[in-house]
Amino acid sequence: MTRARLPRPSAGKRHGVARALSKLGVCSRSQAEAAVRAGRVAVDGHLVRDPEHPVETERQTISLDGAAVVAVQRVYLALNKPRGVVVSAADEHGRDTVYGLLQDAGLPWLGPVGRLDKASEGLLLLSNDSVWAAGITEPSTHLDKTYHVQVAGQPDAGALAAMLDGVREGTDLLKARRVELLRAGERNAWLEVVLDEGRNRHIRRLLAALGFDVLRLVRVAIGPLQLGELAKGQWRQLSAAEVAALRTR
Repeated sequence: MTRARLPRPSAGKRHGVARALSKLGVCSRSQAEAAVRAGRVAVDGHLVRDPEHPVETERQTISLDGAAVVAVQRVYLALNKPRGVVVSAADEHGRDTVYGLLQDAGLPWLGPVGRLDKASEGLLLLSNDSVWAAGITEPSTHLDKTYHVQVAGQPDAGALAAMLDGVREGTDLLKARRVELLRAGERNAWLEVVLDEGRNRHIRRLLAALGFDVLRLVRVAIGPLQLGELAKGQWRQLSAAEVAALRTR
């Protein structure tokens, strides 16, 4: 690679080079930014170190570690995340991550579409289509996420109404879009909780504010996509119809 004055990109739709790498599906935006700053990326043969350097992918060639980058095949997965597994590519504490469940599958780089915390379970999407993923996670789309939540105690009608009205915690208004009591025992109960936005530990914080400890939290649906009978720790590829049903942009 040479370091020289870069040619002006041609007129057309342009993105920063890090975003372009992410949109091509070869890595995450943060990984792309790190690669650019490390001097591993070139545009039309010229080294760039600014992640925001504009490129037009239809007319210019981006190289990573000396090899021309081309768009990879789009992959869309649904995974049943087990409790105790971290949604991260690597964990500084050595904990198991969801990527350990994908080992030896011959898949390209995939990023999680949203998050589930370590103690939560259930439906997690992964994809290398950053535009599709952003449409699902963007708060303005208000895509429903459905959870089955086991709590200690027996929430009454007043508690369920309070979940719908919302609880103010700091600057956050925590509320559910819908909530239903599924079943109740002597010491605990299961709720179905639907959110159309997701703040950090949203359901756990909401229920804690109302005096209930969460024992289990399982995401069972994202929009029309159901977790169904997918076994814990297993994954499957989404059908074209399922991908289209979740596409918002």
